[in-house]
This record gives sequence, C-alpha cells and structure tokens, in this order.
Amino acid sequence: MSNHQNIDLRSLAMDQMTAEKLLANPALVDRGLANLDRWLKTCSPGVRPVLIEWQTLLQRPLPEVILVLRSTDQRATRLRQSSPFAGLLSVSERTEILKRFPTREPQPA
Repeated sequence: MSNHQNIDLRSLAMDQMTAEKLLANPALVDRGLANLDRWLKTCSPGVRPVLIEWQTLLQRPLPEVILVLRSTDQRATRLRQSSPFAGLLSVSERTEILKRFPTREPQPA
C-alpha cells in the first residue's frame, strides 16, 4: 500500500472516531466551528474555500456531518485534508491510529 493510501486511511480512521465522539456529544461540533473561525482569520486565499465548505457543512444537521466524516467518496477525502476537528481526539486515540497506518517506510539500519 502506498504512503498516500495510508494517509487517506489514517485520516478516515480519525474522522470515523471523530464521528463517534460527535454522536456521543453533538456540542463538540462547536469546537470545529471555533477552529474554522480562527483559521479563516489567517488562512491563505487558496485554503479559504475548503474552510468555508466545512463551515457550511458544520451548520447542517448532525447526520449530514456524520455522513461526510464516515464517507470514502472524493469530496469527503478532499475535505478530510483540512479537518476542523484538530484537538478533538486525545493523544492516545491519535497515537493508536498513527500506529495502525504508518506513512513512512522503515529505514534500513
């Protein structure tokens, strides 16, 4: 499996875990919106459209947000590259996912 595929799978695993947290506590969507508000103040013009797309999505009903977080379609994969849920997963949750989907080949000794 290529590094790029592993990165996509890792991001999907993180978003799926994020979806579970949002289902358990829908108010956590506000953390994503807060991140987007902060990022939109300093982002480059090229990044702005995807952040606005996320902002629009997070204002939709929770089932629509969950559907995107769990999806493997092109739009979801693209959005996943700039997920606004930074800081939502614990260090141990992120570490577990990172171990499952390494993105670097082991270096020879």
